[in-house]
Amino acid sequence: MDFKQISLVASQLLTLFGLKILGAIALWLIAQRLIDFGLKLVRRAFRGQNVDPTLINYLLNIIGVTLRIVLVVAILGFFGVETTSFAALLAGAGIAIGAAWGGLLANFAAGAFLIVFRPFKVGDFITTAGVTGTVAEIGLFTTGINTPDNVFTIVANNKIFADNIQNYSTNPYRRVDLVAQIHHDVKHNEAIALLKAKISQIPNVLQNPAPDIEILDFNFAGPVLAVRPYCNNDHYWQVYFDVNKAIRETFGEAGYPIPEYRYAISGSAGNGINNVIPPLSEIT
Repeated sequence: MDFKQISLVASQLLTLFGLKILGAIALWLIAQRLIDFGLKLVRRAFRGQNVDPTLINYLLNIIGVTLRIVLVVAILGFFGVETTSFAALLAGAGIAIGAAWGGLLANFAAGAFLIVFRPFKVGDFITTAGVTGTVAEIGLFTTGINTPDNVFTIVANNKIFADNIQNYSTNPYRRVDLVAQIHHDVKHNEAIALLKAKISQIPNVLQNPAPDIEILDFNFAGPVLAVRPYCNNDHYWQVYFDVNKAIRETFGEAGYPIPEYRYAISGSAGNGINNVIPPLSEIT
């Protein structure tokens, strides 16, 4: 046995295999850069045609995944692996994976339906599957949503498609729902008129439709007013907080008493005994 000859052959084989490894790495890196560059060109071309960003992201995801699968097959062919056999193996594996991961395919199908039926698009403010926020991206299997507290949340497409979807960006305006408690002795018509005048001066509150302010309910403290201005969705929280300030400032400037709970307890002689629970600010 010629160990010198064996070591020489082994060295040549290892060298050849090492060169193939380096070539495969170089091919992967170069091809990845080319794929990324090509996707950027496609994105720019779609934007030039004013294609919706939601559709652009979805198509680019499909193209990117497809090109990377082709790249993997090409690298395997570079190593001498029979690609036709690999394609058959991939198809068989796809069937097995599809049977085992039915939920993954369901998410893919749901993503396609979201693109076709378009209940929302990138940039819309929605509530779905228990998550409220702005849609950042719609992917092959999941949708990314940025919540108001700036948390990026990933939701499965199938869960979104199977749940109710509230799209706050579809209509030109929405209603802000607040309440205002007034004292028993306050004249409600006067309070309503003062609030309407004050709220109408708040920036971004719509005058058409005008704010709705009416008696909503009664409790032990007095009438409860429904305060409902309208605004664009982008100004919702600004209007929400400004209206709360306006309620406090309006009632304070008018000198209205602080609401307090009142109730009557019947005495043994049948005479009513009025009781007042003072506001918390007066309890020491």
